Amino acid sequence: MQPISTDLQAVDAVIRQKLHSEVALVNQIADYIISAGGKRIRPVLVLLMANAYGYTGTHHHQLAAVVEFIHTATLLHDDVVDESSMRRGRQTANALFGNAASVLVGDFLYSRAFQMMVSVGDIRIMEILADATNVIAEGEVLQLLNMHDPDVTEERYTQVIRSKTAKLFEAAAQLGALVAGADEVQTEAAAEYGRSIGTAFQLIDDVLDYSGQAEDIGKNVGDDLREGKATLPLIYLMEHGTAEQRELVRSCIENGDEQHFDAVLTAVTMSGALDYTRRKAEQAAAAATAAVAALPPTPFKEALRQLSHFAVNRNH
Repeated sequence: MQPISTDLQAVDAVIRQKLHSEVALVNQIADYIISAGGKRIRPVLVLLMANAYGYTGTHHHQLAAVVEFIHTATLLHDDVVDESSMRRGRQTANALFGNAASVLVGDFLYSRAFQMMVSVGDIRIMEILADATNVIAEGEVLQLLNMHDPDVTEERYTQVIRSKTAKLFEAAAQLGALVAGADEVQTEAAAEYGRSIGTAFQLIDDVLDYSGQAEDIGKNVGDDLREGKATLPLIYLMEHGTAEQRELVRSCIENGDEQHFDAVLTAVTMSGALDYTRRKAEQAAAAATAAVAALPPTPFKEALRQLSHFAVNRNH
C-alpha cells in the first residue's frame, strides 16, 4: 500500500530482527512461514489507523509486528489441527517440518509477541492484545466443537468468526488508534472497523473455498468440506436446500467427505448460498467503511475505504 510503504518496510525489518533465535529450527520454521508473504492485512490495519489519527512515532511498527506474530502463530497451530497441507500456495510448515515442530514454533511466536508488547510499556495495549489472544483461543475451541456438526446455526458460526478471525482485526485497528492518542469514541470506531472488515474477509474466504481457484487462494479448494466445517454457505443450504441436498450436505459434514465436492458446489451455487454469504460480507464491509466516516480526509482514510472494497472484491 503506497501511503504506508515506508512503514511496511520498517515492520518487515522488525519482524526479521525479532524472529531471531539461538535455536536453528526455530529460525528455519519461523522464517519459512513469515517469508510466505500473505496479505499482511492485520499489520496494515495498525499502520493505516495510526497514520489516520496523525501518529508520528515508531511504536506502531513494533505493534504491527506483534500482531503479525500472533496471527502467524495461529496459522501454525490451525494447520496442525486441520491437518492442512497447503497454505499461501506452498506446503504448510506442519507438512514440511512435522506437527510437533510447528506447534512449538507457534508457541515461540506467541511468547515473542508478548515480550515485544511488554516493551511498548502501555498497559491498555497489553490488555487489548492479551484479551484478543485469549478470545482467539476460545474461538479455536468453539470451531473444534462445531466440526462435523451439520446442525451448526448461523448464530453459532458468527460467534466463531467474531472470536477466531475478527478479534485480531479488531485489536489491530484499536492498537493503531490507541498508539496515536485517539479518545475512547475514536478507539471504539477503529475497533468496529476491524471487527467488520475481519468478518467480511472471513465470509469471502468461505465463498472462495467453494468458488475460488487453488492457485489464487493459495490452498486446496474444498478444504472446509474435507475438515467437516459447516461454514455459512453450507448452513444456508441446510436451511433452504431440498431434502436431497440437505441429506448430501449432512453426510459430507459428518464424515468430512470431499468426494462429493462437485455436487455440493452445484447445490450451494444453485441455492443462492454463495450469493447470500457474499451479501453478508458486503454488509460487514459497508459497516467498516461507515465506522471510519468521521476521520479527516487523508490518503490513509482512503486506503481504509479501499481495503473495505478489496475485502469483498477479491479472488484470493
